This record gives sequence, C-alpha cells and structure tokens, in this order.
Amino acid sequence: MFLDRVKIKIKAGNGGNGHLSFLRTKLNMKGGPDGGDGGKGGDIVFHATENMNTLLSFRYKKKFCAENGLDGEKQLKTGSSGKDLVIDVPCGTVILDAETEKVIADLSENDMKFVALKGGAGGHGNAYFKTSIKQAPAFSQTGVITKEREVILELKTIADVGLVGYPNVGKSTLLSVISNANPKIANYPFTTLYPNLGVCQVKGQTFVVADIPGLIEGASEGAGLGHYFLRHVERVRLIVHLIDASESEGRNVLDDFKAINLELKKYSEELAKTPQIVAFSKVDELSENDLNKKIEKFEKQTGIKPIKLSSILNEGVEELKNKMLEKLSTLPKKPPKQVEVFDFGEEDNSSVEITKTGNVFEVSGGKIDNFVRGVVLDDPRSFAYFQTRLKEMGIIDLLKQKGLKNGDTVRIKDIEFEFVE
Repeated sequence: MFLDRVKIKIKAGNGGNGHLSFLRTKLNMKGGPDGGDGGKGGDIVFHATENMNTLLSFRYKKKFCAENGLDGEKQLKTGSSGKDLVIDVPCGTVILDAETEKVIADLSENDMKFVALKGGAGGHGNAYFKTSIKQAPAFSQTGVITKEREVILELKTIADVGLVGYPNVGKSTLLSVISNANPKIANYPFTTLYPNLGVCQVKGQTFVVADIPGLIEGASEGAGLGHYFLRHVERVRLIVHLIDASESEGRNVLDDFKAINLELKKYSEELAKTPQIVAFSKVDELSENDLNKKIEKFEKQTGIKPIKLSSILNEGVEELKNKMLEKLSTLPKKPPKQVEVFDFGEEDNSSVEITKTGNVFEVSGGKIDNFVRGVVLDDPRSFAYFQTRLKEMGIIDLLKQKGLKNGDTVRIKDIEFEFVE
C-alpha cells in the first residue's frame, strides 16, 4: 500500500520540575537551599531517509511524543534531559502546519533534519532563587509544559523524469521497459494507483523516472485520481508526455495534449513551464501512413515533433532514453519549496489579560504563565517575593487601572489573595 499524505500529532517533552530542598547535615544545620534544576524536555526531530518511499509507517501510529525531562534533586542535582524523538520520513516529504497548511519544512535531500518542536525548559530549583537578601527561598519552579501540535506530512516523489498522460496510454508499460521497475499493468483505466519509480540507465548514467497515475480533464479541481497525485510531478526536471496515437479510447491526440497541459498549468504555473518530451505511444496499432499523417498534423499545430513509441515492440525506446538523458544534462535540479519562518515553539511571554467579575480580578496571559509557572509558595517570605515581582512587572499598576482597590480578590492561576495596599 502507498500512502503519501497523513496528519499526525507531535509533542515535545515537558521540562522537569525544579526541586525544593534545604541542606541539613550534622556539621551544617543552617545549610542553605540545595534544590537542583529540572532537565530539558526532548525535541521532536524529523529526519529524511532514502530508505523509505512511502508514509505507510504513519498509517496506524498518529501520535509522537518526546521524553520529558527529569525533575531536579537535592544536593543541586540537575535532572536529566529527555531524549529527542527522531521521526524518519522519506526524502521529498513536506511538513505543513495542519491549521494553516503553511509549509514549515521541505526535507528534499537524504539525511536532512528539521527540529519541529523544542522540548520544554526545566524549572529552577530553589537554590537558583537564592540572593544576598533572599537567603532561603521556599519555592521552586515547574518545568515548561509543551503543547501538542498537529502537522501534515505530504510526500512529493523525488524523480528526474515524470511520465504523464491520460489513463491507459502506456506509461507503466514504458516504465517497465526502460527501467528496473515492475509496475502493475492491465488494460483498464487507473491501473496505476500510486507513483511507481524506476532507475533508467543510459550510456553509463542513471536517472529516476516516475510513472504518475493517469490525469483526466478536471484533475486540478479534484476529478479522478490525477489531482491526488499531481504533487508528485512538482519536483521532476523533465516531463515525458505520452499520448495514445491509436486513439483507442475515442479521444483525439491534439485534444489530449492540450487538456493535460491545461491541468498542469491550473495546478501550477511553474509546473507548466517544466520542459517536455512528447511521445506518441501504441504506434504499432496504426498503419505507417495514418501515423505519419497524425504526426504531421500534430507538429503543424503545436510545433512539436513527437517520438514514435511502441513499448511492446521496443520501437523508439532507445531514442526516447537518449533524448531524456540529453535534456536532463542541461537541466538543474528544482530547488526545495520556499519555507516560511514558522516556529511552533515560539511562546507568548508578553501578553497580559485582566478580567473583572464583581470584586474578583483574574489575571492571565503569556507573561503570567511564564512568571507563575508552578511557583510553589510555602511561607510569608515567599509570598512577599511573589507580590514584589508583581509590582516590578507592572501587574499591580494594570490592576489598579482596571479599578482594583483594597479588599478586592486577585486570582492568578491557582493563586488567590486579597489585595491590601
């Protein structure tokens, strides 16, 4: 089974919690804070490998989580960092944000890596908060809890040459003749349900050819199977456009040529500019006279002289292979897709929101999340430190602007207190 588009959930590891402890020994009964920091959570890393050619491994497993960082310990011991989770994907995989469908990575080359999510930072132990004034901080900090994200993995076949054309024009048969591929071949539409790749060797040089499932009119708008697989033609440097010269399906060679090119253009202007070699397939089903008339008429109306091709009789195959090699030698590889600067791990550390219900003021927002983040308050000195920080951050002033006065209740996360000036 071939799978080339899948939606998965990913989550980086949470940061470990800081530790709250004080040094106590026989020789040092007044020892200070010795709580260590928590470890960093593991990252989510995508890795492109040429050992895969489908996204089938993601068919059943849809959620991927990196390891959490371990909590800090007493005696200033820092918790271990969580292991990164490396997710292997085939070369040619494009990663999109599921919500906006913006491209965030294009893993077009073997061994390319992309850090999609960074692990949460570890929380500080109480030893971190010790100062000359605050000798015994009775609080520590929890690690950052990361958010689960949803991404789309989309595979775009890595090939030098793409075989395109209507269903049943002989693309799979041609691929089997010019390469080492063994595609399924049968005399009915849509025999090819997924792209087949083959390596073609000519004059000691090799290149990859992809048999793209048949396109039909309206494919770019979703008709047939072609729309689903048009993405696989995007990266090819050269298109071999096969047209059924026998017109056995009741179509016209010129109409076929125009219709397929129109679908390519509708899908992508850039794709429509990709160089093409036109080949008339199934020429063995026509008389020499009829074939020459069709070629002459086609060349007159398009300016293109098609190659005569019969994969069954091996006619024109060598000419086509040499023509492909000649064209490819002048064509550079297509660059990866343009990727927007998109950082899943970017956190909101500046926003402050205040809502008032009666005489209760609730404070929230990224700035608050970053500050409060699990600070454990155990004694009056710690609470005093907490209130001092609120003043320094300007939160108290913002609350006063909203009407805060003595006796009102302030709620910040799970911390609630009565305001007294």
